[in-house]
Amino acid sequence: MANQNEFVAAIDLGTTKIVTLIGKKNSNGKLQIVAHSKTASTGIKRGVVHNIEETVASIQRTVEDVQLKSGIIFSDVFVGIAGQHIRSVKNRNIISLNSNEGIITIENVNDLIEDTYKIPVEVGEEILHVLPQNFIVDNESGIKNPVGMSGKRLEANFHIVIGQTSSAKHIEKCVNRVDLVVNDLILEPLASSEAVLTEDEKEAGVVLVDIGGGTTDLAVFFDGIVRHTAVIPFGGNVITDDIKEGCAILLRQAEQLKVQFGSALGDIAPEDKIVTIPGISGRDPKEISFKSLAYIIQSRMEEIISYITFEIENSGYAEKLSAGIVLTGGGSLLRHLSQLVKFKTGFDVRIGYPNEHLSADTSEEINTPTYSTGIGLVIKGFEYMESYKKLHNESTESKSESEFVSPTIDKQKSKEIKKNNIVELFKRKFTEIFEENDAEM
Repeated sequence: MANQNEFVAAIDLGTTKIVTLIGKKNSNGKLQIVAHSKTASTGIKRGVVHNIEETVASIQRTVEDVQLKSGIIFSDVFVGIAGQHIRSVKNRNIISLNSNEGIITIENVNDLIEDTYKIPVEVGEEILHVLPQNFIVDNESGIKNPVGMSGKRLEANFHIVIGQTSSAKHIEKCVNRVDLVVNDLILEPLASSEAVLTEDEKEAGVVLVDIGGGTTDLAVFFDGIVRHTAVIPFGGNVITDDIKEGCAILLRQAEQLKVQFGSALGDIAPEDKIVTIPGISGRDPKEISFKSLAYIIQSRMEEIISYITFEIENSGYAEKLSAGIVLTGGGSLLRHLSQLVKFKTGFDVRIGYPNEHLSADTSEEINTPTYSTGIGLVIKGFEYMESYKKLHNESTESKSESEFVSPTIDKQKSKEIKKNNIVELFKRKFTEIFEENDAEM
């Protein structure tokens, strides 16, 4: 059996769906999704857990399904977090260097990042991510990687992502209830961006817009660095609700209408096409024109786009986004949406698929914008594990100052990983499985 440390499991807790995935890297470094499972989400609203029992039941179903399909029993997962409570701030932090040689080491950088996690936040909040924008060594600014440089003082400008402690605790509680440990909570737009953006796009300047069921997540990149993040509390569900109200039909009928016949551009929808919806409990059927449906969708979508435009302007990078906007998430599959977004924002727009990071044998079922966040969580999980290994190895072996540990690693979670010793946890799990199999033979 393969070394179980080669696998990473992740859970995408969405408003409309809960997805569990387990993946591994092939010989070419591409991601292979070994197994995945999706079920309806009934306990989450706008990215926040509202019903723990229903959420636990949904997680349980997908986890058991993935373990059955893959034959892999995992104990640790990476989980996405979003919701209206997410906010971000800018911060600058500084540490003095005590080294006699005055050479900046990887430990100095990580000490600065860890110290930034301790900055005061509002009561009931916690820091989820500390993302360095650039470093300053003594008075020399604009440095991407300070390791190996000489100096007496190390500073950095940070983009800090903050969320409600209660929301994070509810997510962890739900995952713990199915006997899993949360390795890290990862902001969903950061995960999605890993799945669908190219390095060239991040360098040139790009906006990742992930349109989910309950939220629209946004991340702005420039010069290869995350510059701005936001969670807009509207997604595909508000469009469905508008169709339900506007057409006086059932919610499930409205969702079906949106997916099968919907368009984001009312002007180009055919005037002579109608769809007939069965009446409620034997009442007369309703006839709904494609054009009326499209105008309902366009109206709400334009409102969401106005929020997106506001966040882009708020980022301060609106004039530097050469790669425009990349749409992903289930909501990005709405017909003519990319044309509407391009028309309203003036940016180039494409739909983001995770295919660049996936192995060639990946099924088309998983290679869709719907699974971008889940796949991104697996990718971030591998980054996290590699960063931990590097940090662990460098604490026990000679240090390589040319390497730079990923600044996105959550230092507090890293300590938990060290304490739990993930590798031994996987080994222990599979020793138990082999013993059980031997007993049955």
